Amino acid sequence: MNDSGITVPRRLRAPEPGWTTTADVIVVGSGIAGLTTALRLRRRVDRVLLVTKTVLDEGSTAWAQGGIAAVMSPEDSPAEHIHDTLVAGVGLCDVEAVHALVTEGTDAVWDLIALGADFDRGDTGQISLTREGGHHRDRILHAGGDATGREISRALIAALDRVRDDPGIEVIEHALVVDLLKDADERVCGVTLHVIGEGQVDGVGAAHARAVVLATGGLGQIYASTTNPSVATGDGMAAALRAGAVLADLEFVQFHPTVLYLGEGSTGQQPLISEAVRGEGAFLVDGAGERFMQGQHPLADLAPRDVVARAIIRRMRETGTDHVYLDCRHLGAEFLEQRFPSIVSRCRELGFDPATQLLPVAPAQHYASGGVRTDLHGRTSLEGLYACGETSCTGVHGANRLASNSLLEGLVFARRIADDLTARLGSGELPETTPVPPDGRPELLRGKRRIDVQRAMTAGAGTVRSADSLAATEQALADLAARASTEDADRQGGPKSWETTNLLHLGRALAYAAALREETRGGHVREDFPTRDDEHFLHHVHLRRSAAGVLTAEVVPVPRSNLEGLDLDASVPVDVLDEDREDGAVGSNPAVRHTNSVDGPEETA
Repeated sequence: MNDSGITVPRRLRAPEPGWTTTADVIVVGSGIAGLTTALRLRRRVDRVLLVTKTVLDEGSTAWAQGGIAAVMSPEDSPAEHIHDTLVAGVGLCDVEAVHALVTEGTDAVWDLIALGADFDRGDTGQISLTREGGHHRDRILHAGGDATGREISRALIAALDRVRDDPGIEVIEHALVVDLLKDADERVCGVTLHVIGEGQVDGVGAAHARAVVLATGGLGQIYASTTNPSVATGDGMAAALRAGAVLADLEFVQFHPTVLYLGEGSTGQQPLISEAVRGEGAFLVDGAGERFMQGQHPLADLAPRDVVARAIIRRMRETGTDHVYLDCRHLGAEFLEQRFPSIVSRCRELGFDPATQLLPVAPAQHYASGGVRTDLHGRTSLEGLYACGETSCTGVHGANRLASNSLLEGLVFARRIADDLTARLGSGELPETTPVPPDGRPELLRGKRRIDVQRAMTAGAGTVRSADSLAATEQALADLAARASTEDADRQGGPKSWETTNLLHLGRALAYAAALREETRGGHVREDFPTRDDEHFLHHVHLRRSAAGVLTAEVVPVPRSNLEGLDLDASVPVDVLDEDREDGAVGSNPAVRHTNSVDGPEETA
């Protein structure tokens, strides 16, 4: 066990709860993971409380336009999907979790279709399947071209709307979870949350339950630029960390190389500029107009994502700038408008015309492969606490997520959580209990300091890392933590400050985990250790807050059998991952193509 010396508080500074509610299960988050869990539990337990940070359809699921992967074709097989997932994970996947994902995924998708999700179909009415980077078969379902997540979210919310009058389920919108509640035996038994509204349920309150499911999404806003929505501030992960739950694989973060740069301090979701634009002849240049990808890779501007991202970072450092440019002007307005209507439209909305202007671009955070560590049933290391979706680390993704496996993970493991909770609650395994006040001194960092957290994380723990850069990041974050303990010591806090403090806590944990992994693997790139080292780093880094309030790390070895049958060096580049949330047409990226279709099972066709 390694002691980091980093202090993690047990709780955020917040007003005492002014109201209380109860439920059997509290589900936090309204993406595919949260909605699926809540809907599946509704008819099985007496009372489910679904809490969401803004409104039901503003989470990450609605923006997941790459598709959902599942074995749907007779030409495909579970063994092939498992193999592709394990190759993408670079030896660190939990093989049992991947097996569960793939073998249960097909039925889960058909149930989603039966619920009302309308995926794209061919002329004969068959479901269309596509292929994406890292997949060797056509197994990606899309909806509305690039609106897969939006359609899945619509179908699940519609199913929830149909049962809104059911007294067994309650939805609270505009509610930010502050911290987890535990009883005297350290079992999680509720949450404190802040509700923006009027009436009895307003301000900070306490929700008590026999179990809590965290499905709060990722931590993208920890960086200056991200493709994640503005609500992705790592609230569930941070609350779990403060409560003492194990977090795993935080160092494995995926970055997309060409995201429209909107300036320092920009918030919310940043628009992607698809690789397909470069595939049609656009190219990268620096501020002086010089092309810099030649000589970096045989494919130059069409090199894999990690190569392009590293080249951009290198040129930004050399020129002292925070972005480079994508030159599309020579392609012409007519071609761009026909080929990339969504990208062109979005750029123009933001004041950029790709037909007449250089587009400022920079690498941006895309997906967090790590999170709150769970077992095959979604249980965390804390009794009574479950996690699902991007908040969790089931072991499915390993060091790098395979294209379109994320929606499937949320769907499959939400079902597993609901089934496990149904059995445990039915047997009386999780009886009602009473929370006790959390101990220790609380912490709060002002909301205006978020840009400082983002600067430190982007500079030192972003796309390319080193021992020196990570040390600089940790020092900057330590200075912010000291500031939180002094100048903000008397503040009670609010949503912006709580979110910023969550990012601070997760940033320190992520930087520490990245410093411990002295190799390059998957989404983790170390310029001082540029190669993969299976001899010394075939392991997970498990982080947790100790009873003394200090962040500790445990190295958990992975069986060498995880590498058997996997030619990791000869694999398809897995950094060409699920295609881009601003791309207007399925199949526009060379890595994505329509080549197959499938009928449904007879009972649902």
